[in-house]
Amino acid sequence: MTKRDFVLRIASEVGITQMQATEVVQKTLDYLSDELAKGNRVELRNFGVFELKVRRRRVGRNPKKPLEEVIIPERVVIKFRPGKELKDRVEQIKPAKMKKKK
Repeated sequence: MTKRDFVLRIASEVGITQMQATEVVQKTLDYLSDELAKGNRVELRNFGVFELKVRRRRVGRNPKKPLEEVIIPERVVIKFRPGKELKDRVEQIKPAKMKKKK
C-alpha cells in the first residue's frame, strides 16, 4: 500500500477531497518525523511505538574479503514496537496467505 492508496481510501471513506486527505496524511507523517528527529518517542495507541535506540559500535566483516575486519560505527536507529491490537491482528494471518516477494 502506498501513500496515494491511503489518501484515496481516506478521501472516499471520510468524504473529503483527495487534496484535503493528502494534506492530513502528509502532516501526520511530518509530525511523526519531526518528533523522531527531536529524539522523542511517538506512541500511537492500539498501533505501536516508534522510538530511537543507539546501535553500539561493532566489528563486522566484508563478505568479499572475510579476513578483513570492518568497524561499524555507533549510530541511532528507529525501532517500532507494535501495540497489542496490531500484534493480535497480525497473529491471525496464516503464513500461506502471505504474498511472496519476487
